[in-house]
Amino acid sequence: MTRAGVGTSPFVGSPLRIGTRASDLALTQSGQVGEALVAGTEHTVELVHVSTSGDRDRISPLAQIGGTGVFVTAVRQALLDAEVDLVVHSCKDLPTAPLEEITLACYPPREDPRDALCARDGLTLEQLPQGAKVGTGSPRRAAQLLRARPDLDVQGIRGNVETRLNRALGEDADLDAVVLAASGLRRVGREAAISELLPVEVMLPAPAQGALAVEATTAALAEEPWFGQRLSEVDDPATRAAVTAERALLRTLEAGCSAPVAAYGELEEGEQGTVLRLRALAIRPDGSHVVEGEARVALELGADALSGAESVPWALGAELAADLLARGAGEILAQARA
Repeated sequence: MTRAGVGTSPFVGSPLRIGTRASDLALTQSGQVGEALVAGTEHTVELVHVSTSGDRDRISPLAQIGGTGVFVTAVRQALLDAEVDLVVHSCKDLPTAPLEEITLACYPPREDPRDALCARDGLTLEQLPQGAKVGTGSPRRAAQLLRARPDLDVQGIRGNVETRLNRALGEDADLDAVVLAASGLRRVGREAAISELLPVEVMLPAPAQGALAVEATTAALAEEPWFGQRLSEVDDPATRAAVTAERALLRTLEAGCSAPVAAYGELEEGEQGTVLRLRALAIRPDGSHVVEGEARVALELGADALSGAESVPWALGAELAADLLARGAGEILAQARA
């Protein structure tokens, strides 16, 4: 673990210590959230670098080195050990099971949740030649690519944003394209590398993709009023509602963040007021079979957009997951695990 400076507790005017992975994307995300949290206060931000097992092993598939939580466990431990005051996660990497000592205190406004194709010569998915080589480390992306284009040669890749982009766009590129989250590309200033934003009808996002999650210890929230107030002010109810439904679906399916499962919640305005629409699917890794569906519920953001298991969004996600399981999603996920 390394520090960007020296700080003790943030609650006496010293830096707000944020635990983060040391990748460019993680540092950018954590810095942006930190600046939003301390805006208008006397506090500054200190980023504390935490090394995770996913960072140390950039070759093995995520499922082989721990699957769900591979980028989370060490950062959470730093929080529990009081080495940091809060942690910022890419929410799609966050396990759905709650921890008693930790509160998911804030969802900042969500970035674009779509997946992005970054291809040589600016090609779109439709324009890629027969048998084109496309890289992704995500079974969900790989399966949906093959569903749309069974002829593609989809290859597993790992690495940070630049490493993956270079596989398709660098001088020594060995792939025709790679697929990454649009949100990450935008946060690190690499939006120009996107040749096509894949529509959700073609590539449904991972649950919570594009969203960030800020965790703090329950004790800190109870003891420091300014801290909890700033987290509440930065929290976005629309993001919280959508992501809560998506994560409830993932938990009910008993699927990890690396499973071939997709979910996307969005708020729509209609004659009945605000409606939360949730779309989801489970898909075979080769794209040959998919179970998909959607569900809707009327929502009052002020009263219903909570993250607990008793909330309206959570119930919607659990309901849709049960429907998918009844239609064969469990068999698909069992095959994927095998």
